Amino acid sequence: MPRRRSLTSAQIATAALAVLDRDGLEALSMRAVAQELGMGTMSLYRYVADRGQLEGLVVDLVLQTIDLTVPRGSAAKRLSVLADRVRVAVGRHPAVVPLLLIHRHRVPSSIRWGETMLTVLTGAGITGTHRAIAFRAIMGYVFGALQVEHFGALSGPGTAALADLPPEDFPILSETAAQARSIPPAEEFRQGFDILLRGLGL
Repeated sequence: MPRRRSLTSAQIATAALAVLDRDGLEALSMRAVAQELGMGTMSLYRYVADRGQLEGLVVDLVLQTIDLTVPRGSAAKRLSVLADRVRVAVGRHPAVVPLLLIHRHRVPSSIRWGETMLTVLTGAGITGTHRAIAFRAIMGYVFGALQVEHFGALSGPGTAALADLPPEDFPILSETAAQARSIPPAEEFRQGFDILLRGLGL
């Protein structure tokens, strides 16, 4: 294979994301990304130490597309918009979802998003340990909701199975599941986030 003179982190991340989007997380490897770049596997090791670093580059690339401009309005509105931008960005690349929690604390774009969210919380008067817990709750909701949306969507077979439970034995669960099947993912995310914000007093 022809040897490239040099590669940027962005080029490597773009190639790795192409592998993920096309073939899924299981297919991501140094060899697959090297082939995507048209180079030998050992040559790729000049730029990337291992698959873990590849994963971090991909997460950073996806989260870089998030607009961190804080919108006007209440703290609740600003947090909702910033959270929804994560959902939209990651939703374009579902195979990245399992990597978010693993790499969130080490990729620059995730760190910048966290700083922006914390700035809004601070401006709303949430500080100290309350701010730490509030931010943790927000992060847990956003990343957890993405996991649920992509691996257990309300429109999927799990909800259908619950809706088919005998109503004489599980009247509320079967009724709730039947209703849930028609809720769009965006509405599920936003209404759930609204509940969280109300719990935080925002």
